[in-house]
Amino acid sequence: MASRTGPRPAGTDGSDFRHRERVASHFRMSASRGLAFALGSVALKSEIKKLIYVQVAIWLLLVAQMSVGHLKLLPHDQVAMPYQWEYPYLLSIIPSLFGLMSFPRNNISYLVLSMIGTGLFSVAPLIYGSMEMFPAAQQLYRHGKAYRFIFGFSAVSVMYLVVGVAVQVHAWQLYYSKKLLDSWFTSTQEKKKK
Repeated sequence: MASRTGPRPAGTDGSDFRHRERVASHFRMSASRGLAFALGSVALKSEIKKLIYVQVAIWLLLVAQMSVGHLKLLPHDQVAMPYQWEYPYLLSIIPSLFGLMSFPRNNISYLVLSMIGTGLFSVAPLIYGSMEMFPAAQQLYRHGKAYRFIFGFSAVSVMYLVVGVAVQVHAWQLYYSKKLLDSWFTSTQEKKKK
C-alpha cells in the first residue's frame, strides 16, 4: 500500500495504462459484428411489425366485409357477399401471430412457421382469389358491367385493390423475415463456434 508521503511503488504512477486499454483484434471484430447484428435485427423486427400491423388491418377489413355480408346488416347491393378466397385468407392471422411471438427471444422456429404459414394461408389464397375474380374483372373491363358492389364501387375492383396491397405487404414481410432469419441463424452459428 502506498502512503501519501512515502515512495510510490514502480508502475503505479498511472503511466502504464496504455497496454490495459488495448483490445485484441478478434474481440474488437466480434463486438462490432454484435452491434451490427443488434441494430440490423431491431430494424428488421420493426419493419416486419409494421407490415404485420398493415396485414392485420387488411384482415380486419375483410372480416368486417364478411360479417356485414353474412349477417345482412346492409343490403347486398351495398356490400356484396364475400368471394371464396376470403375464407382461407382469414387464417392468415395465425402466421402473423407466430411472427410477433418470434421477436422477444429471437425464436427461429416461430419465424420459420410464420414464413411457411404466410405462404400457405396468405399468398396462396391471394393467388387463388386473383384467378377466381378474373372472369368478373374481364366482364367489367370488356362490357363495363359489374354485378357485385361494395358501397357503389365494383366489388371486383375493390377486391383486386385489396389483393394488390396484400401481395405487396406479404412479399415485403417474407423478404424481411428471410433477412432476419439469416441474421439470427448466423448469430446462432457464431455462438456455437465459441
